[in-house]
Amino acid sequence: MLPNLHIDHLVFRVEDLEPTEKFYRALFGEPVAQGKDFLVYQIGETTLFFTPSTKPIAPYDKEQPGLNHCAFGVHDPADLRKIEDHLNKSGLKHSGIGIDSHGGKEYIWFNDPNGFRLEFYCRPA
Repeated sequence: MLPNLHIDHLVFRVEDLEPTEKFYRALFGEPVAQGKDFLVYQIGETTLFFTPSTKPIAPYDKEQPGLNHCAFGVHDPADLRKIEDHLNKSGLKHSGIGIDSHGGKEYIWFNDPNGFRLEFYCRPA
């Protein structure tokens, strides 16, 4: 049996760091580290690394094999409403709060400038 694990880090290869930095700064605030060819954010216990790709990024296709999306979780529906308000005030396009058909949980979908599909998901404690 494996010990209790968590996601330590995710690495995103992006086409252009400038719009990526602008988007994630509006979403999460200041990066914890930044350089000419990298951008780093800390979300809870998980570190997000962004680095430039030398190849074009394929458009998002939910049926494409591979990672489908990355979801950031909250436990309180009021927090999801605060996130929706923050997204609106930041001018970031999103789905609005929806209800998932599998478990009746609330979510917000959105895409970053690289086409990566992201989600805020509320799983009440």
